[in-house]
Amino acid sequence: MQAAALLATGLAAGLLAGTASCTAVQGGLLVGLTDRRPSGPEPDRPVAARMVIGWFLLGRFAAHTALGALLGWLGAAVQPPPAVRAALLVAAGAAVVVFAVRLLRGPRHACDRAPRRLGRAPDRLGRAHPLALAGSLGAATVLVPCGVTLGVEMVAVTGASAAGGAAVMAGFVAGSAPAFALLGYVLRRVSHTRVARLAGVVALAAGLWTAGSGLNLGGWLPGATTPAGAVTGEEAPGTGPVTVWATRDGFRPGLVRARAGVPVEIVFRLADPGGCTRTVTIEGRDVPLPATVRLPPRPPGTLRYVCAMGMYTGFINFS
Repeated sequence: MQAAALLATGLAAGLLAGTASCTAVQGGLLVGLTDRRPSGPEPDRPVAARMVIGWFLLGRFAAHTALGALLGWLGAAVQPPPAVRAALLVAAGAAVVVFAVRLLRGPRHACDRAPRRLGRAPDRLGRAHPLALAGSLGAATVLVPCGVTLGVEMVAVTGASAAGGAAVMAGFVAGSAPAFALLGYVLRRVSHTRVARLAGVVALAAGLWTAGSGLNLGGWLPGATTPAGAVTGEEAPGTGPVTVWATRDGFRPGLVRARAGVPVEIVFRLADPGGCTRTVTIEGRDVPLPATVRLPPRPPGTLRYVCAMGMYTGFINFS
């Protein structure tokens, strides 16, 4: 009964919240399938397209379900730390950029295919086994969780069983599957048309945005300082708490002031149930919201924190 309830919870999360969030973050990997269309007769291509997209969805379903089972069995021990998650985001963003560049270049002709054969073993393997490639790319989406996915993973942890964790993750993937299927079908239909250039530009922007989010999450962006003109909060008294609201569009206020040299409590309140701001990464650890973060006395300076996906940043100025 618990597994059925968790399945319904995951399905609702996928349909209502995961569709837009996960297709934005993970959908770029679908671009890797756009130049794998067969060279057979035109009537055969839609069937092949459905098979490739189906294998992508199957790989995504299998990987997320397996992760859910692990989360339910082992708990938070299998949750990758922020630094590992940041590296995975950067790697995924770089892969999407490569796919986007190939899409922008357009279909390859026989005259320019031969010089590229050397060092193209992975590409030849993908063309020879498109379904295996599709399943692998689908499974790879588990390494790039969107904000809603992180929330569902936490539900899987609380399931306290492999069956419960697998059920909630399977339901979540099933709920968001129609959006992925539609996106994959559209990308493959336009991959050999002029619209492919526009799709390539969008994919390139998505890849750069994903890689940038990873750099922000890992704190690897140079000069990550307090933004000019940030909306600030009131200065906290000696031991009084500082309140920050987590919304779908970031943290409000984006900059709060606290006293240096004394313990400080940061009260994170959740204004919206969805989005990556449901979890905040501060001082190298993930904190599910709502929560109160107690900080020891700090010297004057600025403490930076981000959402779980590195999309939104907030600052605490100690003075």
